[in-house]
Amino acid sequence: MASTSDIEKAAGVLRAGGLVALPTETVYGLGASAEDPTAISRIFHVKGRPPSHPLIVHIEDAHYLDDWVQHVPAPARLLAEHFWPGPLTLVLRRGRRVPLEATGGLETVAVRVPDHPVTLALLSAFGGGVTAPSANRFGSVSPTTAAHVRAELGDAVDFVLDGGPCGVGVESTIVDVTGETPAILRPGGVTREHLEATLGCPLEIPSTSHVRVPGQHPSHYAPSARVVLVEPEKVVDEARLAQEQGQLVGVLLPPSVADTPVKAHAVVEVPASLAGYARELYGFLRELDQRGCDLIVASLPVEEGLGLAIANRLRRAAGPRPTG
Repeated sequence: MASTSDIEKAAGVLRAGGLVALPTETVYGLGASAEDPTAISRIFHVKGRPPSHPLIVHIEDAHYLDDWVQHVPAPARLLAEHFWPGPLTLVLRRGRRVPLEATGGLETVAVRVPDHPVTLALLSAFGGGVTAPSANRFGSVSPTTAAHVRAELGDAVDFVLDGGPCGVGVESTIVDVTGETPAILRPGGVTREHLEATLGCPLEIPSTSHVRVPGQHPSHYAPSARVVLVEPEKVVDEARLAQEQGQLVGVLLPPSVADTPVKAHAVVEVPASLAGYARELYGFLRELDQRGCDLIVASLPVEEGLGLAIANRLRRAAGPRPTG
């Protein structure tokens, strides 16, 4: 676990324009000063991320939100009070402190307060905001341990703060609060049900949005192995058929068929708890890659609570890969 001296060193790296991998409750982020366009541009270079894809600005406390945005409408204030620190990102109108490099050229900015003691201490020591997308190559599986970051990015990161395994395991929920009605742009660690209960109204999840946010690429959160999604009762047969055809098959075995023998190269039993599944999902995908699988067979959980975020990540992982 990161020490006080580690946190002070990391803050110095940020002040000098460097990149710091930092732990949050969701996934590990690749952080740079939110007011340093050169450092922000380096994030895009290290990740191989298109510069049009906006980043999330992490701040120490909800009290600082007004420093980074033009206006905080009442629904945004209410959500911040209820869910920060926590896995919720709010999209608001960009304030002057936020360079366009951090927003992908948009006049909106995504902001959140992470719920991790190490990163909150870093934000306090640094004394400013930190832009931090997930600390991995663009489109690949997000890291949930410091070891994942080191294995994927290596010396491209100036300093890695080790805060232990991430407790939530999937990225934050992103809510657009720039319009008349809030809308969920990315399901994540705060559930739709909790958001609706807090706001007292239903929230839409639009299939398209004029606001670009992280995680909207057709293929995202993807392992090297190809991911195929089938109904839970078809997972075992799909895996057997692919294995018999000569593929090295990995299986994310759902609880409903956990007692069924599986013919596959590698099998991971999915936790019955949605919170447990979310926490372990990216680690499972990385494990099946490391075990040499070229195909992963999985099913979608019930899309309620954290199941909505898990299903979103699995669909993106199974999405069309870039060609050419």
